[in-house]
Amino acid sequence: MKKALMVWGGWDGHTPKESIDRFVPFLTKNGFDVVVKDSLEAYADTSLMSGLNLIVQCWTMGTLSNEAGAGLNEAVRAGVGLAGWHGGLCDSFRGNIDYQWMTGGQFLGHPGNIIDYEVHIENWDDPVTAGIKDFKMKSEQYYMMVEPSNLVLASAVFDGVHDPLRKGVSMPTVWKRRWGNGKVFFSALGHVAADFDVPEARIIMERGLLWAAKS
Repeated sequence: MKKALMVWGGWDGHTPKESIDRFVPFLTKNGFDVVVKDSLEAYADTSLMSGLNLIVQCWTMGTLSNEAGAGLNEAVRAGVGLAGWHGGLCDSFRGNIDYQWMTGGQFLGHPGNIIDYEVHIENWDDPVTAGIKDFKMKSEQYYMMVEPSNLVLASAVFDGVHDPLRKGVSMPTVWKRRWGNGKVFFSALGHVAADFDVPEARIIMERGLLWAAKS
């Protein structure tokens, strides 16, 4: 049986536990033995980390200890998949450059806070986004620093209403990448658990979890 570790915590405004809970039944249905932890020190537990196929993280801000950071990095480099959404993966440990390099991006801001915007599918042939058309969100639209080597699957354009200097900027919203032998998947969608009531946002995340998981 495949094994997934789901880690939640950090800033409560991102509803970390509720968001993680949205995907536990999906992973279980798809043959994963799911372990849920509310401590980053789970990454330093070698017995727990051994044998994992997938790590799902929803932990905004906070600090990753050297031991936990090494455990996470080594697991992904060895082939364990890493996946997450919004600030739970790409606004997690602001002072940890090695972590940001692994995930492929870092949150900078969300002009206007909760706004209406459109997600544009960039890669129609990828299994994660196949059959999904452009769709609308009412949530935070993330502005990020992004690794150029990411394979971008979806993006969103800033209309400039809330930040005129950013008008017309197309920002990657969903991407996949490699880190050593591991696969990393990120979606900027999912400010709160209710954002996954949007079917496209949920389906993209579900497919991304399966893509990232070690075979």
